[in-house]
Amino acid sequence: MNRVVVTGLGVVSPCGKDVATTWDAVVAGRSGVGRISRFCTDGWRVQIAAEVNDLPTGVIDAREARRMDRFTQFAMMAAHEAMLDAGLDTQRPLGPRAGVYVGSGIGGLNEIEQGAIAVHNDGPRAVGPFFIPKSLTNLAAGHISIRYGASGPSLCVSTACAAGNHSIGEAWRLIRSGGADVVLAGGAEAPITPLSVAGFSVMRALSVRNDDPPTACRPFDIDRDGFVMGEGSGVLVLESLDHALSRDAHIHAEIVGYALTSDAYHITAPPPGHAGAARCMQAALDSARVKPADIDYINAHGTSTGHNDLQEARAIRAVFGSHTDKMPVSSTKSMMGHLLGAAGGLEAVCTVKALTEGIVPPTATLTRVDPEIELKLPTTAHSAQLELALSNAFGFGGTNATLVFRRWPT
Repeated sequence: MNRVVVTGLGVVSPCGKDVATTWDAVVAGRSGVGRISRFCTDGWRVQIAAEVNDLPTGVIDAREARRMDRFTQFAMMAAHEAMLDAGLDTQRPLGPRAGVYVGSGIGGLNEIEQGAIAVHNDGPRAVGPFFIPKSLTNLAAGHISIRYGASGPSLCVSTACAAGNHSIGEAWRLIRSGGADVVLAGGAEAPITPLSVAGFSVMRALSVRNDDPPTACRPFDIDRDGFVMGEGSGVLVLESLDHALSRDAHIHAEIVGYALTSDAYHITAPPPGHAGAARCMQAALDSARVKPADIDYINAHGTSTGHNDLQEARAIRAVFGSHTDKMPVSSTKSMMGHLLGAAGGLEAVCTVKALTEGIVPPTATLTRVDPEIELKLPTTAHSAQLELALSNAFGFGGTNATLVFRRWPT
């Protein structure tokens, strides 16, 4: 089996248009949550989100942008940064030994929403010729494959909020088994639309702390009242170790473990004790051939919803036992909101940065820990010697995904 390393990182997030800006915001505990600007929310129960307001330039021209939904544009921008970071030639086709695995939970929802309005109001001729390709969830991976000539496997994983982790994990499996040398992997999402906000709002899943957006997303806090919807993309360049070494690539970290499970319980809620998540974390540790006590940090799914935070905390304690009291756990969603299918991609980047920089990111908005949650939860960033870190992602339908990263020695 091939070893798989991370050689490139790319991000478009509510906290910044690139990895450096985003990571600086995360370390500083600076929130990207604000009032929704993309549509009028006067009289709405939910009026806040974590929007991307400063897009990178020079990656997509105006003509290309008209053919892409917003989530695909995010993916293209993150992929471009990851390619440059990996030292790959963006003008030379990657070829048949390169693939793209970029997932999304709901894909081109904005295009679908606007298309439905157009056909309802003005008939079928009002629908644009790019409606279908803009709305398809797999077109983020498709556009990246076309742009960079990655003619190996192209895959879109759509497993709700676990899509980013699943995409990275399945890319890891592909390279490990010899099916590719290079894969761009991650997630992209642009869910901040009237229909999406209304849908999650009626489920009572979203925070209504409209008067204080920066502190609205409060994972593990006793006063949490729901998640804050976010948008953006996180993409990693994964390579076999032999391929990376052959071209003298800079290596950020190694992916050493991955697992996925299903709760087989409920369409939205985790089971008591979050048994599926516990099995997933344990299986990921087993695949990495490490013990619970070897893990130095967990980037939690940590959505800021009552039931999910509590059950994830219980699952962590079930797997890690007394080591839980020494192992820092945090949720970077506290600053960037919940990017749904893109969350795993962005949080994987943050986990890798935590390892490379030796910094544990905070749960910045945490002020009063839920007394039922027994975790070590830093509220400010701090330096630490980190060798192994774990990143969790869980999605509707009871789907779970866990990744294990190892710091690459410098």
